[in-house]
Amino acid sequence: MSADWAPKALLAALAFVFGLPQGAALGQTTDLSDAAQRGQQLLLQRQESGCVLCHRIPGLPVGGDIGPSLHGLAERANAQAVRERVVDPRRFNPVTIMPPYFSLTGLHNVARAYQDKTILSEQGLDDILAYLMKPQGARR
Repeated sequence: MSADWAPKALLAALAFVFGLPQGAALGQTTDLSDAAQRGQQLLLQRQESGCVLCHRIPGLPVGGDIGPSLHGLAERANAQAVRERVVDPRRFNPVTIMPPYFSLTGLHNVARAYQDKTILSEQGLDDILAYLMKPQGARR
């Protein structure tokens, strides 16, 4: 028996408890494009994107209640509108606490290590949109 069976068994049990597809807790997805799989992984990373800190996101076991739920997003919005809100939500709500993920305009007191850098790369933004805009029934 492999020495890494215990962590895999624990992750499988967590996936079961949270109602995820088998293998999802191990980062294995079956019905998603490569871009959507990368987007799912980015959405799960609290340090990289932070999305799960504020939003409930379909197919993910964690999520916050500060921002709106993203369940059914693909059915109620188009990809361009979602992209614009992720790029710089301040355009729609100047007092939002959601950070601008792909804009450097109007930022103040940015740590030196992060100056002149967006939170997401163009690829990361595209990947997250690929996941979020996949019809909810298609995420497994």
